[in-house]
Amino acid sequence: MRITCPLCGPRDRREFYYYGSDDYLNRPGPEADPSAWDNYLHLRDNPAGITTDLWYHETGCTSWLKITRNTVTHDILSVDLVAPLEPPAKPRRRAAP
Repeated sequence: MRITCPLCGPRDRREFYYYGSDDYLNRPGPEADPSAWDNYLHLRDNPAGITTDLWYHETGCTSWLKITRNTVTHDILSVDLVAPLEPPAKPRRRAAP
């Protein structure tokens, strides 16, 4: 499977680390019941069809990506950065003494 990173272009899937469905960031809180944590960690859906997943470009630009793909055909429908890029900060000039 090839994933087109918005920053690096087409890359092999082995450059990326799969983190799971897009609700990966919706963890139970620290006060949650142990059964909520058990469900979160062990009882995930494995849908056939279109999913939105969180991926990390581990051996590339280290960006977090939201990838919409079809788990049956392995077609990549869209790849988006999770956080927009910020322009580099302008260097400050020192005042002359």
